[in-house]
Amino acid sequence: MNASPKQPRLVTHQVFNQSPDFSGYNAFSQDRMLVRICERLPQVVQAELAELGQWAGSLDAQEAAKLANLHGPVLKQFDTKGNRIDLVEFHPAWHELMRRSVGLGMHCSIWQEDRAELGQRHLARAARYYLTAAVEMGHLCPITMTNACVAALGASPEISKQWLPLILSRQYDPSNAAPLSKRQVILGMGMTEKQGGTDVRANTTRAQKVDAHWWQITGHKWFMSAPQSDAFLVLAQMPEGLGCFLVPRLLPDSSDNGLRFQRLKDKLGNRSNASSEVEFHQSLAQLIGQPGKGVQTIIEMVTLTRLDCAIASAGMMRAALGEAVHHCRHRSVMGKLLIDQPLMRNVLADMSVDLAAATVLSFRLAQTFDAAQHDPSQAAYARLMTPVIKYWTCKMVPGFVYEAMECLGGNGYVEDGNLARYYREAPLNAIWEGSGNVMCLDILRVLEKNSQALDQVIESLRSDLADLISESALTELLSAIDSAHSDPGTTRAAAERLAILAAAAELRRSGWDEVAQALIATRLHGRWRCTYGMLPSQWVTPVLTAVFGSAEGS
Repeated sequence: MNASPKQPRLVTHQVFNQSPDFSGYNAFSQDRMLVRICERLPQVVQAELAELGQWAGSLDAQEAAKLANLHGPVLKQFDTKGNRIDLVEFHPAWHELMRRSVGLGMHCSIWQEDRAELGQRHLARAARYYLTAAVEMGHLCPITMTNACVAALGASPEISKQWLPLILSRQYDPSNAAPLSKRQVILGMGMTEKQGGTDVRANTTRAQKVDAHWWQITGHKWFMSAPQSDAFLVLAQMPEGLGCFLVPRLLPDSSDNGLRFQRLKDKLGNRSNASSEVEFHQSLAQLIGQPGKGVQTIIEMVTLTRLDCAIASAGMMRAALGEAVHHCRHRSVMGKLLIDQPLMRNVLADMSVDLAAATVLSFRLAQTFDAAQHDPSQAAYARLMTPVIKYWTCKMVPGFVYEAMECLGGNGYVEDGNLARYYREAPLNAIWEGSGNVMCLDILRVLEKNSQALDQVIESLRSDLADLISESALTELLSAIDSAHSDPGTTRAAAERLAILAAAAELRRSGWDEVAQALIATRLHGRWRCTYGMLPSQWVTPVLTAVFGSAEGS
């Protein structure tokens, strides 16, 4: 018998010159800038941040983020018998992310009497938020809203007293039950309508009084985020004008409260988080604050949300650039690692300037919130600079993440990695809670109502930037602001100039003089820039060393 022919041997292709997974690192301890920013926090808080950083840099965290976005929320309007239920179902990975963030108190810690964080609650929370945003931003939407809603509830102490213990709880409870019977509650918001958008005074949703404690809400909201929340702050018209109301999703007997979710938004990004269109059918609600003073009631809430937008944007930038640097340290092209190629080093260093600026400026804003209660100059800084910092930091993210994606080439463009998700997420913070033009209009309103705020900010810039800029730079800033008063169409230019100077001031205060100089030389006085990689060579090595600890960006 003839021997059977030999089967061809399967040859496995060897994979080489690919960067390993960007994981197994500590996103806190190995972030030089964040460690420096948080060095004034107590050691117990820094230890907690290091523990969070270890998770944030793990494959487990990345997998949870991927799954929560791949298997997005699903609206179940009816049960199997045809009963209206209006429930939103989430993948277990979403609940894992929520459970961790609630356990860390990111939805409530600034309102709690934690002695370890006394006087630094906003700073400590901002560090947690920054680290978590670098992992997954969608679930942070209800975290932000719950935290911010507490500010509005304070306008009605009796209602706040009833809800606050459940908000302050760190035992995540996603059960579909009457809110006040749960271990912990999450709050959402419903502000904008089809015909008005940002112009909430154009809202047509109406509130009709039932008795001394309750109103009925009838109307719609075009965007209502986190429809799975236990209750929502909603703006509705009343005889005195626009009022703010707390609308529970379920009534005390666990029956529905007339909220009819029409559909979930099919969004570009933020896909793990549910955003909905809703109709209110005589939904019972409680008035928060004074009749007709709804906009004033939500002002502080809006301000807190804008801080989160800035912090999250900086966190996403750090994650994106971290991926790019990691890839460039392992990928070889034409016999040299990418990190050693002059063109790539310039791109990474140029991006590092914006990352450093966005990071220190966002955290300065958080620290200002901590100090504002007892320091009028810090309160003035917060009033003026919140819309400035939100505008500038959030605007940078889409182009920044795209450039990080390009550093990885095709690997950055596929959904297997993280950068594609970051890129789809990147525009959101610039849109959420006031787009660019809304921020500019808010800047003009602050300047009109409180000119002293600008004077105090200018004086702090003059002091912090002494010997780094000439007096003419401040004169040009004031001229740009004056021009914005007479021609509002130029406000964006004034806002950007103010943000750059403020970022440079904070970089210098933090000990990063060379990064501050690079920022001023290339952003304030440089030519028009539409891409990264045009940093003068003198700044490349100092910037990479300042941000990443070595000229190789390790």
